[in-house]
Amino acid sequence: MGSLFVDTNVFLRFLTNDDPAKAKRAETLFRDALHGKIKLATSLLVIAEIIWTLESFYKLEKPDIAAKVEKILNTPNLDCPEASLLYRALDLYVHANIDFIDAYNAFLMKEQGLTQILTYDRKHFARVPWVQIGDL
Repeated sequence: MGSLFVDTNVFLRFLTNDDPAKAKRAETLFRDALHGKIKLATSLLVIAEIIWTLESFYKLEKPDIAAKVEKILNTPNLDCPEASLLYRALDLYVHANIDFIDAYNAFLMKEQGLTQILTYDRKHFARVPWVQIGDL
């Protein structure tokens, strides 16, 4: 059985219930995955877009956003190749109070054995112990 790719807006309808009819269809989709009837896939960019939308449009707090994204990533039969890195980035995003993308990039650097970053965003990366900010 092939996987179906799930886009940002399907997750958002499910998480926010701002369109009850679409939210119900999304819930059925995720329930089918839960029961092994279908396989789903998504990506880092979808997760990043979900986080950005929940922050900027829905004005949710970081712990609430992280809980919702973890719920997505924990869905049985949903493949997100970057999931292990996303979990770590979510933790840093909440506990170090930095942007999600910065948290993701910090862990990506760590995985690649990189310790120095060139950035003008010193405030966020200064909160990551293994990252050294280079002069630029």
